[in-house]
Amino acid sequence: MAILIDKNTRIFVQGITGREASMIVSHTLAYGTKIYAGITPGKGGQQVQGIPVYDTVKEAVEKHNVNASLVVVPPAFTLDAVLEAIKNGIKLIVVTTENIPQHDVIKLLYIARKENVIIIGPNTVGMINPKDRIKMGSIGGDRPDRCFVPGNVGVISRSGGMTAETSWMVKRAGFGVTTSVGIGGDSFIGSTIKDLLALYEKDEETEAVVTFSEPGTSFEEDAAQFLKEGGFTKPLISFVAGKFTENLPEGTVFGHAGAMISGNTGRPSLKVKALQEAGAHVVERYDDMIGLLKSVLGEKVGEAK
Repeated sequence: MAILIDKNTRIFVQGITGREASMIVSHTLAYGTKIYAGITPGKGGQQVQGIPVYDTVKEAVEKHNVNASLVVVPPAFTLDAVLEAIKNGIKLIVVTTENIPQHDVIKLLYIARKENVIIIGPNTVGMINPKDRIKMGSIGGDRPDRCFVPGNVGVISRSGGMTAETSWMVKRAGFGVTTSVGIGGDSFIGSTIKDLLALYEKDEETEAVVTFSEPGTSFEEDAAQFLKEGGFTKPLISFVAGKFTENLPEGTVFGHAGAMISGNTGRPSLKVKALQEAGAHVVERYDDMIGLLKSVLGEKVGEAK
């Protein structure tokens, strides 16, 4: 098993005729993931790498029974694209677009929650399930197998690049992943660490979860509280990057839009403290993750094949 995506996921791409989307589609197809349709208003009837293009989501749903959208459209059009997908019954939407106006993000997230729609992102590389060889987004690039191998460890990362790096650490430790998810680097996102831990808790194949965190937001503190309340009972191994940012002027953005300290909110030291007090295994150095994975998981988790 895995979370969010599996063999029953029928993907379509909104904005498929764009240059970035075309590259993502090429890598996705090469990995073995099937894409059933693409959407670009005004370009219906075309094909992109053999994938039929439609003017509307409604057409794609009716003709291909698609159930998961990958949104690769410019910031100004993202809200409309997401709302169109929601209107047509899509319950899983991965939003790769960054620099979306915050008012638009707040609106789309509000409507998504109201309609029980899962949003990954915005500003995400997406997610991957290597057992079923299905991925949504640019995650893994053109060679996902370098970092992502099947196993029993879930990966959550606020950084896109570190989603792959952390999954590679899991591989180096002798394990593999069920699902690796890049949740996005913005302050407002659809699915937080806490949200995904709740899903991993229910997944029978996921025996442990590894997280990569950054300064900013209260995602880690919320996850720690979730652990304290018993919402997640499996081993959680965490690394919090950017400790040096606590010595920078308040409000300095560290890489992503959401990686900013304001008062005591977002301080790496407080994230570490909260996670440790909740029972998570927090590594001081990123490389320590390999040894900790081996010692914490031992024979509990099946090794990658």
